[in-house]
Amino acid sequence: MDIDGALGRDPPERGSTDGDRLPRWVAPLPAALEDVAYRFVWVIVAINLLGTAFGFWYYRFQFARVPVEMWMFVPDSPGATLLIALALASWAVGRGSDTLAALAFFGNIKLGLWTPYVLVVFYPEFLANSGPALYAFLFVSHLGMVVQAFVLHRMTDFPVRAVAVATAWYTLDLLMDYFVPVIGEVTHTSLPYSDAQPWFTSTVLQVAAAGAVVLTVVPVFLALATRVETLRTRA
Repeated sequence: MDIDGALGRDPPERGSTDGDRLPRWVAPLPAALEDVAYRFVWVIVAINLLGTAFGFWYYRFQFARVPVEMWMFVPDSPGATLLIALALASWAVGRGSDTLAALAFFGNIKLGLWTPYVLVVFYPEFLANSGPALYAFLFVSHLGMVVQAFVLHRMTDFPVRAVAVATAWYTLDLLMDYFVPVIGEVTHTSLPYSDAQPWFTSTVLQVAAAGAVVLTVVPVFLALATRVETLRTRA
């Protein structure tokens, strides 16, 4: 077995001519980079599983404060990296799942952008609490989540049912995180300021929630736009 066979598979077809390829605004990565991701898919799976383990460790204090029944809504970023690890692994063994791919796409876009957003908005205390090295790691690694999300169009065309499942889950997660927790308090990622603290003309919670709302809508649009463009190029 050659090294590609051990670490991944030949990438799915992207289209043989420029006219067959998706527009850059829905598929921004170079084809060569997408190919590398699939040829070394098990490396990416392993990196995401390591990130998932670190993320669960990072949330350990929040788990201790939240009722067990609400734990599924707590680890947002590690949940997203776990989903993309599962989506890529399922493709690698020949059992790809459109639903897993859609969930992974939503999670990695949403949390990959939301975390840098709050790191910048609330940077004084985030930087003071975590230190420059961890702050930089969190910022860069979450942007990496966004990058890897854009390889998923090679393994799925985002059927409407899969997008509906992902939209439903991340809408529910949004409600539990910021608005209407069923048990206990809201479950959003801990912030370095109290939720009620004034922040310009709003509060810390409202500023964080506003970013989460916008970044729940963005992957819905991108997934459906990718589907439309995929069907258009096939036609």
